[in-house]
Amino acid sequence: MTTKETTIAAPAKVPDRSTGRPSTGRQNGAALTRERKREALRGRRASVEALATVRELLGAAPRRRDLLIEYLHRLQDRFGHLSADHLAALAHELRLAQSEVYEVATFYHHFDVVREGDAAPPMLTVRVCESLSCAMQGAQDLLARLPAVLGADVRVIAAPCIGRCEQAPAAVVGQHPIPNATLERVQAAVAAGCTTASPEAYVDREAYEAGGGYVLLAACAAGVHRVEDIIEVLSGSGLRGLGGAGFSAGRKWSIVRAEPAPRLVAINIDEGEPGTFKDRRYLEGDPHRFLEGMLIAAWAVDAAAVYIYLRDEYHACRAMLERELASLRAKPPHPAMPEIFLRRGAGAYICGEESAMIESIEGKRGMPRLRPPYVAQVGLFGRPTLEHNLETLYWVREIVEKGAAWFASHGRHGRKGLRSFSVSGRVKYPGVKLAPAGITVRELIAEYCGGMQDGHAFYAYLPGGASGGILPAAMGDVPLDFDTLQPYGCFIGSAGVIILSDRDRAMDAARNMMHFFAHESCGQCTPCRNGTAKASALIAGPRWDLPLLADLSQVMRDASICGLGQAAPNPVDCVVRYFGHELELEKGQ
Repeated sequence: MTTKETTIAAPAKVPDRSTGRPSTGRQNGAALTRERKREALRGRRASVEALATVRELLGAAPRRRDLLIEYLHRLQDRFGHLSADHLAALAHELRLAQSEVYEVATFYHHFDVVREGDAAPPMLTVRVCESLSCAMQGAQDLLARLPAVLGADVRVIAAPCIGRCEQAPAAVVGQHPIPNATLERVQAAVAAGCTTASPEAYVDREAYEAGGGYVLLAACAAGVHRVEDIIEVLSGSGLRGLGGAGFSAGRKWSIVRAEPAPRLVAINIDEGEPGTFKDRRYLEGDPHRFLEGMLIAAWAVDAAAVYIYLRDEYHACRAMLERELASLRAKPPHPAMPEIFLRRGAGAYICGEESAMIESIEGKRGMPRLRPPYVAQVGLFGRPTLEHNLETLYWVREIVEKGAAWFASHGRHGRKGLRSFSVSGRVKYPGVKLAPAGITVRELIAEYCGGMQDGHAFYAYLPGGASGGILPAAMGDVPLDFDTLQPYGCFIGSAGVIILSDRDRAMDAARNMMHFFAHESCGQCTPCRNGTAKASALIAGPRWDLPLLADLSQVMRDASICGLGQAAPNPVDCVVRYFGHELELEKGQ
């Protein structure tokens, strides 16, 4: 069956390789033979066994380039690694150059490419998060001790943020998450063979519809609501992109709607920012509230198809989404529902950037695109694309049902709206806290987190995850919202708030964050690729070369292609600006 996805992506005519012009079908037999020889893929020849395995894994699935990452996952899940033979067979099946398959497979952290002659890794891998919140709770000690406990048949590796900062230290056994991980818990999971993830209790479709779910969508599809009226409500509420960019949701819908059809929708659930986990919590609890908002957005821009990009670390969410999307396809909530495709990330923080995510959905390395053109104009498969994160769409139904004034009525200190803060670190009760926009971090800790952990005093905080900068406790009364933190060299981003105590140091936090950025840089542009690595090396020792760091920071901000390189210097710059006493103390030791 031809899908809308295929129709959108397929070119009108296939050009003749020798002339570059559309084929006329007039070549004689000899010319066709020469053409076929030229088209034969070169490089390693896949074995008969590897070809049979790949064909069995792919089954009747279409052989398309944009499904490359999905097929790499099938091989990785089956064998625990990607062999050269299987990569060659996959390239043969997809009619791709082996270099194209290899460059994608080696780009993503969750693919283990085994080169010819190298030993394959153990079938089971245990990943321990080493990002800031987990590092503060003893992740490094866990990493040091686990290999001896688990033995040579289990590989133990450090992982960047896995989106479970409120459960620090967090680990993953295969695909099974271990919250508040200890040696005993990880060892027990390995011994019991707990390597897959199952969704927890959530609001399924039946329960969601019993509470009035999909009524608004049906009314929109039936013409009860005009698109212009829905957009006006969203604009009036002040709803902005809650993935970090903060762009007006209503304005974005209007921009994409004005572009020529066919239009697409791409949903970004690749929240890889250390300190951020709100999208996971909303998806785990009430997935259809987000799905209805997504379908209303697709209706508003008259989208031909919707693509959901889910980070690979959220295994249980993927199983749940596959089940609920199957229910929607079997019994659509409205007759004109577009096709919905679920795509699986592969471990790359950069794919949280919208254009890098689109590259990944297309089966490529997740490298950001130069702009303009913008995604709203030339996005997925070259079509105008409405891109949103999960939480932004999660609010659509409630805002439309309760009105713009309801959402805008919340807020403190002159700000409007609600914010979902992912709070982790040295507080008693970490987690997702729905609070008024503009709340201060002191108020957030006292009113929503039960205060600081016993024996800990508030020392500093990261207001916007790894890239949002670091501020001292003395600046704990700054309203937390879009546009309020920029004067201090910080920003709220996706509202991942990490709390440090008097037992922590901002210098160590900056080192952890810069190590993360150096690891996660896609390598496309020199300022970010070399700059993050150089900055990480410069701050490793006790004496920081402040003039060189300042120069490096400015170059990265001015010349990096995307937000990763532009924001990566924030933690270091904030330490220099606000925590000079730490620099002096360490220098004197």
